[in-house]
Amino acid sequence: MGAPIARRLLGAGHTVRVADRSPDAADVLVDDGAERCDHPEEAAAGAHTVFCSLPGPDEVRTCVVGDHGVLATDPLPRFVVDLSTNEPATVRDLATRCDAAGVAFVDAPVSGGAAKAVTGELSVMLGARADAVPELDPLLRSFATEVFHVGDVGTGTVAKLVNNQLFLAGEVLVQEAYLLAAAHGLDPADLHEVVRASSGGTYAALAPLLLSRRFDDVIFRLDIAAKDLRLARDAARDAGVDVPTTEGALTVFEAAVAAGHGGSVFHATLLELEQRAGIAVPPLVRRRRAS
Repeated sequence: MGAPIARRLLGAGHTVRVADRSPDAADVLVDDGAERCDHPEEAAAGAHTVFCSLPGPDEVRTCVVGDHGVLATDPLPRFVVDLSTNEPATVRDLATRCDAAGVAFVDAPVSGGAAKAVTGELSVMLGARADAVPELDPLLRSFATEVFHVGDVGTGTVAKLVNNQLFLAGEVLVQEAYLLAAAHGLDPADLHEVVRASSGGTYAALAPLLLSRRFDDVIFRLDIAAKDLRLARDAARDAGVDVPTTEGALTVFEAAVAAGHGGSVFHATLLELEQRAGIAVPPLVRRRRAS
């Protein structure tokens, strides 16, 4: 996600410096006009805005407050904008520490995947003070068509976790349902026609993707999806909210990671469910309805 977002910022005429723990990840942007830096501290020096697009809370924390992190730079940036899927507690802590240094920390997780990052059609869930929005909006519009200001710092992260909670926990239920049908001899394509015309149609809209068996088409890694669902579960625990369906789905994701499927696409959870059931679900080929 970080590389196409950086390219969109470059294409909009902004000066971009990039840093990554993997040199290759930053080097691929040099030909597009970015300046390669060794540390976040170097990349952030004198910048108006620092964007963090990282795997999770630990990486964001290291980037911002770790050795050679953003807050070690001089002069400090005006904004630190976290595009990652983070956790509310980490966001609040980093916002406090940045505020003490005179830097505004903003959570702005994105949705839409790498494909929409390339085309600049991401959705952004922005948690920021209202007076920061006009200044940040033009930058965010470089790579997003939808910018939702959902509240103060931390609310963007919650919105993203809820979105992924719905998507990922729902994924497991859809796969379970079609697996049950296959276990009783129903063809998934036949069942899908029934479900599409019935009360389950809304929930099964993604069934062709979730049962496609294209496990190597890694638009979103399973281990990252498991991390996101775990963060949603933990956020619920912190708020005293019971989420048993999310808990159950998370056990499937974690088992799939433990079975070696973490590097596959997120819907390779099907492999874990099939292993437990001892059967396989054939790919779902959606049939075109006769006119």
